[in-house]
Amino acid sequence: MSLSDDVKQDLLLACRHGDLEDVQTFVTQYGAEILLETRDDNGNSVLHMISANGHVGILDFLLPLLPSSFLATRNNSGSTPLHWAALNSQLEIAQKIVRHPGIGVDLIDVKNEAGRSPLGEAELAGWDEGARWFVEVMNLGAESGHETAANEEVLDSDTKDIEVEIEDADGKIAKMTISGRARVWVYLPSCWVCYLPGKLQNA
Repeated sequence: MSLSDDVKQDLLLACRHGDLEDVQTFVTQYGAEILLETRDDNGNSVLHMISANGHVGILDFLLPLLPSSFLATRNNSGSTPLHWAALNSQLEIAQKIVRHPGIGVDLIDVKNEAGRSPLGEAELAGWDEGARWFVEVMNLGAESGHETAANEEVLDSDTKDIEVEIEDADGKIAKMTISGRARVWVYLPSCWVCYLPGKLQNA
C-alpha cells in the first residue's frame, strides 16, 4: 500500500510528539509494514523520532512489530536511532535498543557520516551517564570471563583508580576518573578508552 506524503508526515509527527494512540491507530489501519517505508526528507524513520524524544511507550509498542534489523536504519547523515538517543541523552531508549534481541551491542560501534558512533555522540554531548553505560555494556564479555577480543588488553587487575582520556572524532579530549577492580583498554571506532568497571566520574 502506498501512502501519501501527508499521511507519512502525520505518522512521523505522532512519533515525534509521543502520540501513542495515533501511532496505534495508524498501525491498525495501514499495517506495521508501512512503518518501514516512512521517512522524512532527511531519511529519518519513526524510530529516529521516537529515540530522539524519549517516547518509551511508543518504542515498546513498535519493537515487537519491527524486524530487529530496522534498529540499524540510517538517515541521510548515516545516523541510527541509537545515535539520536545518545545525542539527546535518552538512556532508557538507548538501553531498550541495545538490549533488544538481534543487533544489540554492535549498534554502539556504528559510525555515522561524521565518523562518530553513538558512544562518540554521547561523549560529544557531555552525556557521561550514557557514555559510561555504553562502555559497561561493551565490556560485559570480559567481565563474565569470556575470551578477550583482539582489540582489548586487560591490565593491572588490582588497580583501583585511573584517569581516562577519551578523544572523539573531532580531536576533543575528555578526562574522567574511573574506580573499580579491573582495567581494560578498549579500541572504539573513534578512540581508545581505558575502562575500569565501577563508578565513572568527571576528573
